[in-house]
Amino acid sequence: MSSGKQRKIIHIDMDCFYAAVEIRDHPEWRNKPLAVGGAANRRGVLCTSNYIAREYGVRSAMATAHALRLCPDLILVPPSFVKYREISQNIREIFQRYTDLIEPLSLDEAYLDVSQCTQFQGSATLIAESICREILQTQQLTASAGIAPNKFLAKIASDWQKPNGQFVIRPEQIADFVAILPVKKIFGVGKVTAEKMRQFNIKTCGDLQQCSLIELRDKFGSFGEQLHAMCRGHDEREVQPNRVRKSLSVEHTYPQDLPDLNACKLALPALWDELKKRLEKHDKEKIHKQFLKLKFLDFQQTTVETVITDLNIDTFYELLEKGFARQNKAVRLLGVGVGFDNEQNELTMQEQFKF
Repeated sequence: MSSGKQRKIIHIDMDCFYAAVEIRDHPEWRNKPLAVGGAANRRGVLCTSNYIAREYGVRSAMATAHALRLCPDLILVPPSFVKYREISQNIREIFQRYTDLIEPLSLDEAYLDVSQCTQFQGSATLIAESICREILQTQQLTASAGIAPNKFLAKIASDWQKPNGQFVIRPEQIADFVAILPVKKIFGVGKVTAEKMRQFNIKTCGDLQQCSLIELRDKFGSFGEQLHAMCRGHDEREVQPNRVRKSLSVEHTYPQDLPDLNACKLALPALWDELKKRLEKHDKEKIHKQFLKLKFLDFQQTTVETVITDLNIDTFYELLEKGFARQNKAVRLLGVGVGFDNEQNELTMQEQFKF
């Protein structure tokens, strides 16, 4: 884009996508609490839940067993990723009618740069309305949209009037909007950082704006620069249509804890085979590291990695020994993965498979 020209970014986020697909295909489940995820007796984890289930406190990434305790009448559906990917591709084809600048974040959300789009006289608001309308008409699914001058604000806006809603943050509204925005809405601010900010009496982006760049660097390290920009609504990241995967991993949560190191070693070959199978689709990527993840029976977890030139299972055995020695406890989850040699990537995208 030419210097100084305002960008128009849309963030499309499907509403409880997996659950919505299953309810669409099974109308008898409508108006009932439903979640998509693994079985409770196999220590499954939920991918998502519909809004009725969320009223009971059921959330994504929650252990299925806990979700069933919160909502005994919960309908639990195993995920069907082949179906979800096909629908996601159909939705992407709708995006492509408006712009080629599409950055998928997952199967159910994406950024679109429509700055050069000529449909609807270039109105990003009308373009977003049209996209969501087409998704509803062709897929019988609802989506929420956020429209703003940058990715940071567009993503926040898409969550503002969920489900099946749309919210616009215009350039002249940015200053007032971010001033009252909770700091936890900033990408990268998790529970630990938010608690640290609370100790400094920083609750909103307006509070954060009172800190100088030097102070933020001192308090939060290199992340301070990002905080300084985003608390003012600034985000120069471009929509990246061709983001390259930076890493790939496979992990498994076991129905029964792996009691010792030997049991973990016996479980490793199955993960190794699955990882090799997944890597067949990425044969052009140059691998530069291997890593292994363990989650112990008390939910403490650790990751061990090493730089490598040749991928092999023996390295995973070595990483396993190092990681297990850190806690020496029974293991509930084991994962293996590789890092690709691509320094131009902004985001680490790990493909994690939970059974």
